[in-house]
Amino acid sequence: MSIRSRKTFQQLVTLPDAAIPLAETALMIACEEYPQLELSPYLDLLDEIAESAQRKRSPSDSPIETVGKINSVVFDTYGFRGSVEDYYDPRNSFFNDVLDRRIGIPITLSTLYIEVARRINFPIVGVGMPGHFLVKYWDRREEFFLDPYNRGEILTREDCRKRLVAQYGEAVEFNDRLLARATHRQIVWRMLNNLKDIYVKGHAIDKCLSMVDMMLIVDSEDLIQFRDRGLLRMQLRQFDGAGRDLQYYLQHAPDADDREEIENHVKELRRIRAMMN
Repeated sequence: MSIRSRKTFQQLVTLPDAAIPLAETALMIACEEYPQLELSPYLDLLDEIAESAQRKRSPSDSPIETVGKINSVVFDTYGFRGSVEDYYDPRNSFFNDVLDRRIGIPITLSTLYIEVARRINFPIVGVGMPGHFLVKYWDRREEFFLDPYNRGEILTREDCRKRLVAQYGEAVEFNDRLLARATHRQIVWRMLNNLKDIYVKGHAIDKCLSMVDMMLIVDSEDLIQFRDRGLLRMQLRQFDGAGRDLQYYLQHAPDADDREEIENHVKELRRIRAMMN
């Protein structure tokens, strides 16, 4: 990503949450991999998908009927689907690639669904359930959940609970907070965290560092990211920056479980820097 693109990303994610343009911000993440990316063709495609869904709607449609028409357009007409062949392919996390290939993971397909619904004034919001991002329809009279990764399957609260138990057993307690609305900032942070995890698994340390830098733009008080950035910088031999990050982590997380380990890294950094002087 260019300095200009990173600055634009910062400007977007520091807006009041409701004003953060989700599609544009997701595409700015993709600029990290595609520095010359043009956003307008992808925003035009979202407009086109939404217009197709709107043409199918009738003023008398119930929310469930509207969902059926959105699903028909998104998953049948345009052919979007969940990735099953290579779930951890980074392209499933870059919004431009999702729109180009029509393949994504739960959070990127949910972002598509949110953006299409927003364009037709249909109240769909994100739900950051652990392990599998969802969306939900919500108004004062009705609430139900949808899984864009599975062609917009409609879910009840009990369905969501069963999914969580099936995935995590008793390790994660099911409660209403897990089905609360995810803010736009939380959605962006989770996209970045997914890419961070992918790059960790692929040992792409420089790309992982870029994701952590952006996560700290989204949440400048995330101490875990300061720690991780310090450790990544150590691997990249950016010793001064690594020392600053790890010392910041120790200063602000005095009761951290890994404090002794991080203190040892800081001592090692001091030793290395002394040898370099």
